[in-house]
Parts: sequence; C-alpha cells; structure tokens
Amino acid sequence: MKILMVLTSHDQLGDTGEKTGFWLEELAAPYYALKDAGAQLTLASPLGGQPPLDPKSADPAFQTDATRRFEADSAALATLASTAKLAEIQLDAFDALFYPGGHGPLWDLAEDKASIALIEGAIQAGKPVAAVCHAPAIFRHTKDADGAPLVQGKAVTGFSNSEEDAVGLTQVVPFLVEEMLKANGGHYGKGEDWAPFVVSDGLLVTGQNPASSEATAQALLALLGS
Repeated sequence: MKILMVLTSHDQLGDTGEKTGFWLEELAAPYYALKDAGAQLTLASPLGGQPPLDPKSADPAFQTDATRRFEADSAALATLASTAKLAEIQLDAFDALFYPGGHGPLWDLAEDKASIALIEGAIQAGKPVAAVCHAPAIFRHTKDADGAPLVQGKAVTGFSNSEEDAVGLTQVVPFLVEEMLKANGGHYGKGEDWAPFVVSDGLLVTGQNPASSEATAQALLALLGS
C-alpha cells in the first residue's frame, strides 16, 4: 500500500506579511495513522524540498501526541525536508493520495496543474483521494471524465465559513472552501466548529478541520481495505 501525501509550497498569507504553509497536525496525524497501518509514504510538493510550516501550527497550544512524535522522529523530518517535486510524480506508483491542509493550498495546490492532473487521473484509475481542512481547495478546478466538477453531486466537507471567520481570515483568503465546494455542486456538510467531522463518498474522503485529520486517514484506509 503506497500513499502519496501532497503538501503546499506556498508560505505567504495573502498580503498580510504573515507566513502560512501546511498545518503540522494535518500532516503528523495522518502520517502515523497511515504509516502504522503499514503504508509506504512518499511526500511531494509543487516546488519539492522542504515545504513551509505554518508557524502558528507549531504553537504549544496546537500540539498533539502525533505532532510531538513527528518532531522527535528524525526519519520523518528528513523525509519532510526532501519532498519530491509534484510534477515529477508518477501516479502509477501509488494507490491513493492524501492532501494535508493549512492555508497554503488555497494559493498553490488549488491552481497547480500537476496536482489537478494527478487527482483527475487518480479518480479515473479508481484510486481514492483524501483531503483535510483547507486541502479540499484542491477540488476547485478538478473535473470528472465528463468535464463536470469532480465534487458535483458528492457529499463533501472542508474548513467551514464559520471556522474561517473565527480565525479572522475570511477577507484574506482567495476563496472560502465551503463556498467553493457548494459552487462546484458538492453536497457540503459540516459538524460543530473544531470537532472531528469526515465524509466519504465514492473515492473522495474529506475532513473538516485539524481535529479531523486522523479520522480522514482512517477513512482512507477503510477505502483501501486496510
């Protein structure tokens, strides 16, 4: 079981002058859920190399057992520091895709042609795609084989409008995940703000927020029969 985890390379939070990137829990929790289940993991990003960590996600208030394990894991840190370039990835080498969130994907992965092609190819090949929190931004431009939005008619979730408002970034982000999924015809659902909530529909698995990260990975494993 080989799974590709795709991280953002974008580190600027709009024009605020603040940094963003991937959210640590959204990498660490799925990383170990998948790895401990026997998956072979490969990490990739649009630019390759070390992807940017959202500095806020390293705050002690947001640490979990998984993040602490990751930060103490020299092998995991070395893998993170040398992610493959997304455009060089061969889909045939993997059984599934997993996209951690953080605000970064709103700017790069949502628009990245290599990512879009990878996702569309995965679905057409019957391989599941999972995304958590802001990472469902990857479905902004993806299409199915008939040219319709990939999420059209699908049950999906992602970072909610109310959660974006709570972190004060509604006017900063290029688009709202919830609104985009609805506009693309997705049947958007959500749980309580900041509580775990995961939706599986066909080959798509989506999680609402950081707390949904591990459960999103477990739902992906269920699709893979593990």
